[in-house]
Amino acid sequence: MTSTTDPSAAGPSAATSAFRAARDQLLELRADGARATAEFSWPDVGAHFNWAVDWFDVIAAGNDAVALWIVEEDGSEQKVTFAEMARRSDQVANWLTSLGVRRGDHVMLMLGNQVELWEAMLAIMKVGAVILPTSTVLGSADLADRVERAGVRHVIVNPEDAGKFDRVPGGYTRISTGSAGDPAPDGWTSFADSHGAGAEKPGVVVDTSDPSIIYFTSGTTSKPKMVVHTQESYPVGHLTTAYWLGVQKHDVHLAISSPGWGKHAWSCFFAPWIAEATVFVYNYAKFDPAALRHQLERARVTTFCAPPTVWRMLIQSALGERPTSLREILSAGEPLNPEVISQVQRAWGLVIRDGYGQTETTAIIANAPGSQLKAGSMGLPLPGVHIALVDPLTGETADEGEICLDLSSPAVNLMAGYYGDPVRSADVVRDGYFHTGDVASRDENGYITFIGRTDDIFKSSDYKVSPFEVESVLIEHPAVAEAAVVPAPDDTRLNITKAYVVLAAGWEATEETALEVLRHARVSLPPFMRVRRLEFFELPKTSSGKIRRVELRERENEAAAAGERLPDEWRDDQFAQLKGR
Repeated sequence: MTSTTDPSAAGPSAATSAFRAARDQLLELRADGARATAEFSWPDVGAHFNWAVDWFDVIAAGNDAVALWIVEEDGSEQKVTFAEMARRSDQVANWLTSLGVRRGDHVMLMLGNQVELWEAMLAIMKVGAVILPTSTVLGSADLADRVERAGVRHVIVNPEDAGKFDRVPGGYTRISTGSAGDPAPDGWTSFADSHGAGAEKPGVVVDTSDPSIIYFTSGTTSKPKMVVHTQESYPVGHLTTAYWLGVQKHDVHLAISSPGWGKHAWSCFFAPWIAEATVFVYNYAKFDPAALRHQLERARVTTFCAPPTVWRMLIQSALGERPTSLREILSAGEPLNPEVISQVQRAWGLVIRDGYGQTETTAIIANAPGSQLKAGSMGLPLPGVHIALVDPLTGETADEGEICLDLSSPAVNLMAGYYGDPVRSADVVRDGYFHTGDVASRDENGYITFIGRTDDIFKSSDYKVSPFEVESVLIEHPAVAEAAVVPAPDDTRLNITKAYVVLAAGWEATEETALEVLRHARVSLPPFMRVRRLEFFELPKTSSGKIRRVELRERENEAAAAGERLPDEWRDDQFAQLKGR
């Protein structure tokens, strides 16, 4: 089979039929996790699967349902149907071919949440090239590093970012978006010219194992790695993500996510269109909880996924009544603290379902729709996913250990490797497992609870301290909007627990507030986890919103090495009120 058939002129291919059958099975069993886990197997999509052709074009043929709906902060909006998106992406694909884009070429895509982003992603897939989603917040130095290391041959950007590439060497094709009639920056080709291209099917045949998308990891502890996914690992692998989201045909799905990061492909591209749902996007310059709630109601959003930071900001405002059409609410990116889940449940009568995965995978562990939830747990392995918890010291499976994919079973939704980095690739895929670097525990019913990153967990007086557990307790206090816990070196205990806290609105960084938070932690945590140092601090984050604890650890280590006390730090031994507690 090939990916050259016009879906409007012929019946579905064997690959399309197999993919649809797997999708339909998961939709049918969406509320029966036990059966879904027992009965689901990954579909055989053959040797030449191209999701943009063999799935999207098939469901788009003659389909006037809205595929993409983008609303701007000023109220303006754009709606694109499935049929229109298929035709436009064919035009863009043919136009890119005319500019020299070929199968296997690396195309840096540095756009915001705008129609051209979705057109280009489909088009690049259709010509067999490789998408490199890139955040618009990056500067010239980061871009130069990525262009060189990834071997980028073409870049697509907005006019306001074109100037960044003046300091990025390379012989790559330069493409800039903009309105028809507006001149592109000097040396750049206008994306608007693609409207003059033909809309015939590109007819490029790919191999299922071909690279399709390369994501740069968020770099919380090191320089970003380049994660390679194939025409199968993300497009087919995201069947699990669609199952976790609970998104169904004709749903309206909103995910708060920025292009350039894996979660955007998860929830704003593959999963909703696997389900034949509408991707709804609300663009804003500054987060406004009331405006977001208005859009949830106005657009009749049925499924809503947001990172923990957004959920925390929502509960600090007046949540109000549940938006009328909302059926599923979800969180991903970092574990969500139980207190946040409880507050939303009390207000909306819906439970935020947590999900877990990495840029290197799709969703692999989650609380699926209709499942019985356990407070604080990430849930159960998703259908088609085989999880082992491996003791880092012994290499044996255990009830607490590193989260690993068991490779003795097919792991369709796993990356092909790290581009240009065989050493790191071999480090994470070894001994029959893919190693995530995250630690969790599993109870007698199979529920998995996140403990922390292997490089975040630390020892204090020979006890293991999980930063996530301490942070979950801290955030229960009304003064705490966000918290990050790291080890502070100590001569007696090796390390003691230090908390960096972002205060909620209305609280001031005073001695009284510090005492309240330390007292709360002292009565809520066992002695070995006790927070002994506290600092009110703006948390360093990656551009995808993940806390860079590595910077906080380095700050503590530098202060300890210099024998200095950080000037804005509060310590438990300076409060007589805490003694004896």
